[in-house]
Amino acid sequence: MLRVACLPGDGIGPEVTAAAIEVLHALPVDVEVEEHSFGGGAILAEGTPLPDRTLAACKAADAVILGAVGLPELEGAQVRPEQGLIALRRALDVYANLRPATGPSIDLLIVRELVGGLYYGASGRRPDGSAYDTCDYTPAAIERVARRAFELAGARRAHVTSVDKANVLETSRLWRETVVRVAVDYPNVELEHMLVDTAGLNVVQQPGRFDVILTENTFGDILSDVAAGMCGGLGLAASASLGDGRPGIFEPVHGSAPDIAGQGIANPAAMLRSVALLLRHAADEPALATSLERAIDHALVATPTTDQGGTATTAQFAESVLDEMLNAVR
Repeated sequence: MLRVACLPGDGIGPEVTAAAIEVLHALPVDVEVEEHSFGGGAILAEGTPLPDRTLAACKAADAVILGAVGLPELEGAQVRPEQGLIALRRALDVYANLRPATGPSIDLLIVRELVGGLYYGASGRRPDGSAYDTCDYTPAAIERVARRAFELAGARRAHVTSVDKANVLETSRLWRETVVRVAVDYPNVELEHMLVDTAGLNVVQQPGRFDVILTENTFGDILSDVAAGMCGGLGLAASASLGDGRPGIFEPVHGSAPDIAGQGIANPAAMLRSVALLLRHAADEPALATSLERAIDHALVATPTTDQGGTATTAQFAESVLDEMLNAVR
């Protein structure tokens, strides 16, 4: 039995997660799903984006499905939905964020360190009006995400591009030194180093040259969005955030899109692709994950939603995905 904690979140989050859960229940996987409060809705109801019982349920689960978070009325508030996401990642220690990007000229996987760097370092305002954000990394934090990247590359095309800013930043010099040390244990995987500005240029101009990109938190956040733009945009981008054990967090990259929430027209492709990552990394069902990914690709052509130039609703897109999977089995 695969125990899944579902955090629908805000805006279109409940709509796309509902489609994802429908598809997941229709697959030949023994799964139990429990829904829990998270994000902006949780702030309005309970004053916190991550209630204690939600965190406890996530820790007890085998996987977490997470919808988008964010509400317009909470922009600039002291307590924000995004704080719950950062707290959840830290509590589950999901240090490796996997962001695949696939398309006609691109097939790469970004492995982003997720629980360190600028987003988790000391920050604040000084009396003189200036502000600071601290980027902090230890060799151990770099080593574990580097090992994950090399292992994943070994099952792909055996090439890792480690992205840093070693010509300027001391943390990047530590990053490069540590990755070089780890690479010795993976002699069958080729390693190259690339500065982040050069990497951004090449993701746009020569995306086919990359296999696995390994990088720190902030650089990975930016590069993964650039890569998503090369294969259809954030509305189609999925992610998996993994630690050394369960549970992992599986979530689309897009925002809560409050302007279309409740209309039943949100594209669930990114959420469904996140379910495919769940099947591959949490349920040990790689063949089923591949079948789902192919069915999603087919539905994007055969039954596109409005954002992709079609007229399909969220429910119709999910139904198309299921129909294609059933046809593939026949």
